[in-house]
Amino acid sequence: MWWIYALLSAVFASLTAIFAKIGISGVNSDLATAIRTVVILFVAWGIALSRGELKGIADLSKTNVLFLILSGVATGLSWIFYFKALQIGKVSQVAPVDKLSVALTILLSVVILKEALTIKMAVGAILIIAGTLVLIF
Repeated sequence: MWWIYALLSAVFASLTAIFAKIGISGVNSDLATAIRTVVILFVAWGIALSRGELKGIADLSKTNVLFLILSGVATGLSWIFYFKALQIGKVSQVAPVDKLSVALTILLSVVILKEALTIKMAVGAILIIAGTLVLIF
């Protein structure tokens, strides 16, 4: 079941790039990111409220809160740089280079989370890095 959500994530991430490129035409990329963030805020809180999931807030540990905040900061910075790149570059180049994050995530999952690195994952990461280099140069 996880892969269905992952595929849906990929579809919506793709649409995000296309919609963002159209939406930032003639708009400051930081302002565009701020507008997008407000929309995401309402959507995410609306889903949590409608599903009655706010009761879980009381169960959050300090570690949960710290790392969710750090994740939010990383997401915000990622979006700011992504929108800036989209504003000055071609979406067909920016979006694939942005997906270098997949290879970096594999590396960080091994180093930080101590997840096992399989040959299949290593080859996939190397191919993503190679593809990124082809697009950049």
